[in-house]
Amino acid sequence: MTPVLVFDIETVPDVAGLRRLHPWSEGLADSEVAERAFAEREAATGRSFMPHYLQRIVAISCVFRDDDGLRVRSLGDVEDGEAKLIGDFFRTIERHTPQLVSWNGGGFDLPVLHYRGLVHGIAASRYWDLGDDERDFKWNNYIGRYHTRHLDLMDVLAMYQPRAAAPLDALARLCGFPGKLGMDGGQVWKAYGDGRVGEIRDYCETDVMNTWLMYCRFQVMRGVQTHAAFEAEVALAKATLSSLPGAHWREYLAAWKAAGT
Repeated sequence: MTPVLVFDIETVPDVAGLRRLHPWSEGLADSEVAERAFAEREAATGRSFMPHYLQRIVAISCVFRDDDGLRVRSLGDVEDGEAKLIGDFFRTIERHTPQLVSWNGGGFDLPVLHYRGLVHGIAASRYWDLGDDERDFKWNNYIGRYHTRHLDLMDVLAMYQPRAAAPLDALARLCGFPGKLGMDGGQVWKAYGDGRVGEIRDYCETDVMNTWLMYCRFQVMRGVQTHAAFEAEVALAKATLSSLPGAHWREYLAAWKAAGT
């Protein structure tokens, strides 16, 4: 089978970048720099969320499915910097040429990975191949919005209409899956400030598992997978999670059982 790589990232404001761009940051604590940047952003746009290029990646979590089974984990270690995480992500693509799957990856995760990879000088030739190295990539590559080598489930299900987009948490729970656990994206900055990077990684892992399950359900709808094959993937996911350490997986499995699926 073609390997499948489902991914999700978690980010915080790039305070070091903000210091480079704004002389007013001199003498301020990191938290103060971020708060002023939030205020200026909200005044300018109506929302405080930083632009993509000023998002620093603190976690990349993946589900990887191939002939050897199903794995779910966060890349790198808690103490690893952003460049290491991004490098690991693109090296995985370089090695396996997987089917990429995301939820809003085209609108957020991949643009952030592009900008931050550029900042750190990360090489990603396989990912950026548009047919120069392999002819098939001219017609189906990771970059083209309407190509399927990267499948942004939110974008596809919404027919590429932003007003029709659905949140992962709500749709996952409607389908009988656990949905978000532990925190949400709006709480990541505070958790990071408190030094709870491990919790951020745990949250990201449960989110990427939701995306994997939604992808399996989508494969049934598009006729690629039978209902029996879907049930086999669900059973594999439950067995895999049951074997993993971590309170977040026990909580996830309990929520899944409570959902009755």
